[in-house]
Amino acid sequence: MTQILDIGDLPLASGEALPAVQVAYVAHGRLDSDGRNAVLVTHGYTSGPSMLSTGHHTAEGSWAPLLGPGRPLDTERFFIVCSNMLGSSFGTTGPSSINAATGKPWGPDFPRIALADIVRAQHRLLDKLGVKHLRGVVGPSYGGLQALQWALDHPGMVDGCGVVVSGLHSPAGFDGASARAKFADHPDWHGGWHYGHAGLRERLFEQRVQTLRHYGLERLYEDRIADPAERQRLMASGARQWADRFDPNSMVVLAEAAAAFDARPRLAELRARLLLVQCTTDAIFPPVAETRGLLERVRAPVRYTEFESPYGHMAPGIEWRRLEDELRWLLP
Repeated sequence: MTQILDIGDLPLASGEALPAVQVAYVAHGRLDSDGRNAVLVTHGYTSGPSMLSTGHHTAEGSWAPLLGPGRPLDTERFFIVCSNMLGSSFGTTGPSSINAATGKPWGPDFPRIALADIVRAQHRLLDKLGVKHLRGVVGPSYGGLQALQWALDHPGMVDGCGVVVSGLHSPAGFDGASARAKFADHPDWHGGWHYGHAGLRERLFEQRVQTLRHYGLERLYEDRIADPAERQRLMASGARQWADRFDPNSMVVLAEAAAAFDARPRLAELRARLLLVQCTTDAIFPPVAETRGLLERVRAPVRYTEFESPYGHMAPGIEWRRLEDELRWLLP
């Protein structure tokens, strides 16, 4: 069950402070008395903390089968937390949240945030939950960037850093301007003040269907569902549910936050065990030739895996069994 915790005013890398921040999160397992058995699971760009919950299907695919007693995300050994990112649309303070100073949604006035601010909000959440140490931070896609930021910002707190269908830097062309351009020509955009104008939901729906196809969901449905009409119904249903909840301003804010991220110059600073898993058909974070050489800069233990799959960016969620050994290495 998703819970909400107030973490107070949050200082940002820009020098501003975001007031009265709330963080939505899901927790599994029990925290040890010393607060040192926690694992943070970080979600992707447009998903949320339900990625560990049965019955939810995020852009990366559900990690629910990896969670439970004796599973790689072992709820008998670990206290496992998945929190919604700062700036997102699934319960944590973001552009759709009410700005107390105006009584209206923050909208495009939401302060500019950095990936370090997302980590700072998570750190404040974990501190309030009593977490003193992390056995690991692991996540797919945008979640992998967060894991790297965690390992760089808190080297003494994180034992393992898991980067799955992700990379050492933000993808080319992934920035706020590109995200904003997807909506700027819509008559209901109004410079980002789209609240109360329902027409933009159809644009969100269309973009979500395209994204899910790009990520590999259509290939999964083709393999599992014979009826083309049923495949389209399922695709449309999931996309519609997402479009009804997600604020396009969150897409802009989170793209801007990730745009400047690049761990390559700082790899020698990493002290956490590093797991990097990439899929050869991933169109978002495709494997590149330079990666193996870059990883030689890391002084901590490194495990790098490339695997073949027809499911691209969604592969680890669909073929989750291929992650089991990798996560057991990351979380011994």
